[in-house]
Amino acid sequence: GAALRGRGGAAPGGGGGSKAKKKNGRSRGGKANNPPYLPPEAEDGNIEYKLKLVNPSQYRFEHLVTQMKWRLQEGRGEAVYQIGVEDNGLLVGLSEEEMRASLKTLRRMAEKVGADITVLREREVDYDSDVPRKITEVLVRKVPDNQQFLDLRVAVLGNVDSGKSTLLGVLTQGELDNGRGRARLNLFRHLHEIQSGRTSSISFEILGFNSKGEVVNYSDSRTAEEICESSSKMITFIDLAGHHKYLKTTIFGLTSYCPDFAMLVVSANTGIAGTTREHLGLAMALKVPFFIVISKVDLCSKATVERTVKQLERILKQPGCNKLPLLVNSDDDAVTAAQQFAQSPNITPIFTLSSVSGENLELLKVFLNILPPLTNSKEQEELMQQLTEFQVDEIYTVPEVGTVVGGTLSSGICREGENLVVGPTDDGKFLRLKVCSIQRNRSACRVLRAGQAATLALGPFDRSLLRKGMVMVSPEMNPTICSVFEAEIVLLFHATTFRKGFQVTVHVGNVRQTAIVEKIHGKDKLRTGEKAVVCFRFIKHPEYLKIGAKLLFREGVTKGIGHVTDLQAITTKENGLEESLGPGQLSF
Repeated sequence: GAALRGRGGAAPGGGGGSKAKKKNGRSRGGKANNPPYLPPEAEDGNIEYKLKLVNPSQYRFEHLVTQMKWRLQEGRGEAVYQIGVEDNGLLVGLSEEEMRASLKTLRRMAEKVGADITVLREREVDYDSDVPRKITEVLVRKVPDNQQFLDLRVAVLGNVDSGKSTLLGVLTQGELDNGRGRARLNLFRHLHEIQSGRTSSISFEILGFNSKGEVVNYSDSRTAEEICESSSKMITFIDLAGHHKYLKTTIFGLTSYCPDFAMLVVSANTGIAGTTREHLGLAMALKVPFFIVISKVDLCSKATVERTVKQLERILKQPGCNKLPLLVNSDDDAVTAAQQFAQSPNITPIFTLSSVSGENLELLKVFLNILPPLTNSKEQEELMQQLTEFQVDEIYTVPEVGTVVGGTLSSGICREGENLVVGPTDDGKFLRLKVCSIQRNRSACRVLRAGQAATLALGPFDRSLLRKGMVMVSPEMNPTICSVFEAEIVLLFHATTFRKGFQVTVHVGNVRQTAIVEKIHGKDKLRTGEKAVVCFRFIKHPEYLKIGAKLLFREGVTKGIGHVTDLQAITTKENGLEESLGPGQLSF
């Protein structure tokens, strides 16, 4: 049920609409100018329309509870109830008394399921009756039994100095910035970042919301574990680098950490500059839905902010983007934005805020609190039934723990103590290893499910055998690895012509390696904007790829996107599995 509002026009659905429509034209008595219809209710999805819930019988109550469970499952633990709306989407509205009784019933239902409810907004409906009639929109949230919290990953993009790290610092630390970058000091990972004030690595920050929708962050000197324990929804921000020099790190962050959403930060006083367009293009190419935050509005006049907004709107409406910008100015807008954004990917909410004065920061928090997860429960369950596959994105050595790898579980379930194989090594082999322990968001976790990011401790496994871009899979998977693969690509930009023998850096998921163009099918050369199927060969070592994976390649100013269409597999059976036993290698 897509709650698309703010788009005039009436859906078919019964009488009572015509009068409302006439009055709707002129906004009477300062009431919101709302269309008298919502789209008809959908069977699946997490939005439920209820006309009224006044004193239901026991049997009806049980039925309502079952229905609520279904809606919560559809929304992976979140559901939205529109009260005072008929199933066909007609906005009827309820009197004060009926509304109170309905909300009371809804609370009882939520208690029965073990969920919490928050009223998102109320609004009056303009009918002929003298009694004011209202519609209430309620968010029901329950953390699924098998999870500690709902988890969303948001990648943070934007030009250098647009205020990305500062905004994250303010959101996660809960105190405003002093205008000279104090808020971001806690996010930096390297000394040179603190000195230059520029992010060069990928850092993760967490922001929690409890079941009442209140922010849980580091402000009350909490630790990461405490935030995890008291939140029902966690948002992990992936802070990426804005500087052009670190573009490869940014691409790696977008392809390997699989963010659900991206937040593009634009500074109000500089507008769209530097890598902003490139980051926008990356999000579009990788089909990551994004919203925009215009920061530093305390530094410039209203006119400048408006100019930046107009500039952004112009770019978003271009044929290449085809987005519908939605400027958020009130809580009501933020609620609408969050729902529409999740329903239709071509809507792009725009926030204008300041990390120093704190202006409009609340709206962003409201938006993030309501933002629903993208995949529904069915897709996740299907992924969980497949064999285990974990992408290795980062490798560390931790004293007294041994080798630790960080990354995302792309399918299956991974438990503590499980035996997996990791590879491919430089000569295309897979090595056996055992998962000793799992940590998620800095707190221990027994079971990892598909789509979740975590770090796995591998004990005494030799770190030098690992590299970014490897996968850890269950031994029965018989993984396909290849050095030569074909991909259907579009050349986005190239100075001259793109032909056989050209070398590019290829990014596919967490794989990043230089490859040579072996052959372009049906053509001798490619020019900017042309499509073709191209055969690539990795120059260093074979990699684990999947057909259909999104691919991004670059070399200097050359850029292109596409997807893998065919692999020339090297079977791993011939290579045999190897086990690392200290310095000596033992085959079996």
